Amino acid sequence: MSMLVVNEWVEFTTFKEMLALQDGTLASHLKKLEANDFIKIKKEFIGRKPKTSYAVTEVGRKAFTDHLDALEEIIRQSK
Repeated sequence: MSMLVVNEWVEFTTFKEMLALQDGTLASHLKKLEANDFIKIKKEFIGRKPKTSYAVTEVGRKAFTDHLDALEEIIRQSK
């Protein structure tokens, strides 16, 4: 999610390289994010090659921000 929050669109291959995940593992995680409306998907062809890209939705951005806020609160309480 952090990659999506700071980039307009992220390609599947970029996720795969940056996170060092197998296709199936990454696809599984992305499907869960999509099922919760946290991301949107764009599929297109560049020449004859398929290109799938992902972007964060407003729902996803809010969920990510709420998660960061909760983590910060845990850190504050532990000091």
